Amino acid sequence: MTTHAHTPLAETLSARQQALVSIAALTAKGDLPHLHDALAQGLDAGLTVNEEKEELVHLYAYCGFPRSINGLNILLKVLDERQAQGKKDVIGKAASPITSTAPKYERGKKVLEQLTGRPEKEPKTGYGAFSPEIDRFLKEHLFADIFERDVLTYQERELVTIAALVSLGGVEPMLQGHLDIGLHTGLTATQLQQLMRVMEAAVGKQEADAGRAVLTKMLATKPK
Repeated sequence: MTTHAHTPLAETLSARQQALVSIAALTAKGDLPHLHDALAQGLDAGLTVNEEKEELVHLYAYCGFPRSINGLNILLKVLDERQAQGKKDVIGKAASPITSTAPKYERGKKVLEQLTGRPEKEPKTGYGAFSPEIDRFLKEHLFADIFERDVLTYQERELVTIAALVSLGGVEPMLQGHLDIGLHTGLTATQLQQLMRVMEAAVGKQEADAGRAVLTKMLATKPK
């Protein structure tokens, strides 16, 4: 895997990582008053303006444009308030230009294989065979256009995605898959358990307990 895809193992989530989780959870839930506070706390924890903006853009792929745009509008409000208070937030780096001339489908397929650690199966089965369009959109847009952007690492994007899926609920197969990807990008079981505690504080025990059940099921499939 590339450096972009993998981050060294750690035993606890950093303050930045916890902020990413809370922001994603509250964006997916549509809890704008608490999202306002989480975005401010994320900036205080060391997230840059561009990192928070990138997270909110990333989330549209999982919880839709309305939630994402609402989040961006709240971030604008937070930044205006902090500027009026004399706070100087770090803008941070913008996304690097994509220089690859390879077809976007092949680039997205490669990113997905890096995330999962498994080659993509051909020919397609299931939903990919039933709807080749959605498979193409996933590869070309989600995994090429979005995941290739280097403002957030693959591991950070997985933290954001997992938090959004737990908050949304009812998407257990996708959540289990992304929890597994989280492990492959270097997150530990301990960190994923901590993520669920952050989720409980952000959006509630019911959502966190449902996420814990999926995490327990996923971990049970791993070699001891």
